[in-house]
Amino acid sequence: MKEDRRRTPRQRTLKGGRIVHNDGFSTFDCTVRNLTPEGAKLIVSSIMGIPQRFSLAMQDGRNFSCETIWHTETEIGVKFL
Repeated sequence: MKEDRRRTPRQRTLKGGRIVHNDGFSTFDCTVRNLTPEGAKLIVSSIMGIPQRFSLAMQDGRNFSCETIWHTETEIGVKFL
């Protein structure tokens, strides 16, 4: 089992969001699966085309600047900048 190195435990969630980059001309739908003040885990259909840094626009109106820390084919772990 991997060691959890997070400073604060993540809160499980199931919220809609959108990955935004290229001045808003490129967007990808995502689901926010867990969240802390420092970062989040996002579920996407594919990581193809998603840059290392982007904005996360959540359906509840919150926006975050993000940097990818880790990823699989359908999951992205980000830290908030």
